[in-house]
Amino acid sequence: MRIRAAIAVPAVSAAAAALLLSAPQGQAAPGRAQPARCAEQALTVRAKAAAADRTVVRVSVTNRGARACVVDRVPTVTFGDLDGAALPVPRGGTGTYRLAAGGTAHADVRTIGDPADPEARRVDALTVAASAAHWGRSFTAARLGAGGHVPVWEPVTTWWHRTAAAADRAIGLG
Repeated sequence: MRIRAAIAVPAVSAAAAALLLSAPQGQAAPGRAQPARCAEQALTVRAKAAAADRTVVRVSVTNRGARACVVDRVPTVTFGDLDGAALPVPRGGTGTYRLAAGGTAHADVRTIGDPADPEARRVDALTVAASAAHWGRSFTAARLGAGGHVPVWEPVTTWWHRTAAAADRAIGLG
């Protein structure tokens, strides 16, 4: 069972309210009270290997709920029965990302730098979660369009982005 502490939400001043209106979607203005964490059942998580580079998996999360909510700033991506998760690029991936009602966020995961690397591992599936507290959704290599396995060695993931193109740029694709 997970225990969550109650958080007191401070009153918002007029200046902070003005910042709320000017803050980019997906980022909180300073002093802004965050919406509640997204319930896992209110989210749809998708993943697909990038056609241009089979070492990249494109992931997205959509908030199917009626209200904005927050997920972790970076997705949690794990690989088969291997220990650990993809590391955030850039570093400093702690924090939250605001998803509007009906909104979608995108991230890219590079599973391996060089598929011929002798240290590479191969897994049958990977799991993507919008928050570390969620179980996530598993995708087989075949379902991803990655062939019979996903090569893994020192995987990295981008932060969530407003568009798939922004996530592609962040990982180094076109």
